[in-house]
Amino acid sequence: MKFQEVIQRAAEIRAKYALLEQKQYGTEWTAEELALGFVGDVGDLTKLVVALQGKREISEAHDKLAHELADCLWSVIILAQAHQVDLESAFLKTMDELDAHINKLLTGN
Repeated sequence: MKFQEVIQRAAEIRAKYALLEQKQYGTEWTAEELALGFVGDVGDLTKLVVALQGKREISEAHDKLAHELADCLWSVIILAQAHQVDLESAFLKTMDELDAHINKLLTGN
C-alpha cells in the first residue's frame, strides 16, 4: 500500500468518527481534541514499551503495541490533515534534513 493510500484510509475512518461524534455529541472533535486523543495513545504506547522491557505486566503486549503504533500513526495523519500539512512531503523533507545532518556529523564537515 502506498503512503497516499494509507492517508486516504485514515481519512475515511476519520469521516466515520466525525459522523459518530455528530450523532453522540452534536459536534465533531476539534483539532485540539484530536491532539489530546493522540497524547492518550502515546501514553498507552509508552506503557506497552515499558512492558516489553519487563518493567510492567501487560498481557499480549507485543500485539497491543502494534495496535497502538497504528493508532498513533492514524492520529498523526489526521492531525496533519486538520492543519493542512502535506505529511508525505514533510516526512521526506525531514528525512533529507536528518540524513544531511547525520552525514555532517559522521564526516566532520
